[in-house]
Amino acid sequence: MGGGTEAFPDLGRHCQLSDCHQLDFLPFTCHACQKVFCVEHRSCKSHECPKSDYNSRKVLVCEICSVSIETTGFQGEDDKAILQKHEKSGDCDPKKKKKPTCPVKRCKEVLTFSNTSTCKTCRIQVCLKHRFPADHACKRNSSTSQPLVKDRTEANNKFLTALAARSGNDCGNKNRASSSSPPTNPSVKAC
Repeated sequence: MGGGTEAFPDLGRHCQLSDCHQLDFLPFTCHACQKVFCVEHRSCKSHECPKSDYNSRKVLVCEICSVSIETTGFQGEDDKAILQKHEKSGDCDPKKKKKPTCPVKRCKEVLTFSNTSTCKTCRIQVCLKHRFPADHACKRNSSTSQPLVKDRTEANNKFLTALAARSGNDCGNKNRASSSSPPTNPSVKAC
């Protein structure tokens, strides 16, 4: 089926989709099946191309060494066979395994010694951006939260004891005149 008009018979081609046959002056040739299509049917999906994976690119990740292997559809190899070939090639080294990443959902920050923080309540290592309990959906365990409450109570008691011991002593200079403002609470004095 040719194309064009009476004046220009070589201009354009008809779409090779059986339901279309539209004359297109700028036809597209499918890279997989090598047929000619109009603008509406130029994609492999729209004309249901039987060789749609011909030049497609896909990346496989080795579970042993975390190396990414790019493949194309025209090689005709199975994913499992490609991974076995990589493993036998000698390039697969478990020492190359990727470093741990932040466990927070959608965070891909690699945890290193300088950007890692360990949560004090749940003991999970996270990146510095998610170091606060509210940022990493901290799971507060009852066994870890009890000692923290006890430590806070002891710290508060020590503070109150130190404050009571110091309440008789004045931290400020006694020679200075205090005419500017009267003391608000004489039992607690700031230094």
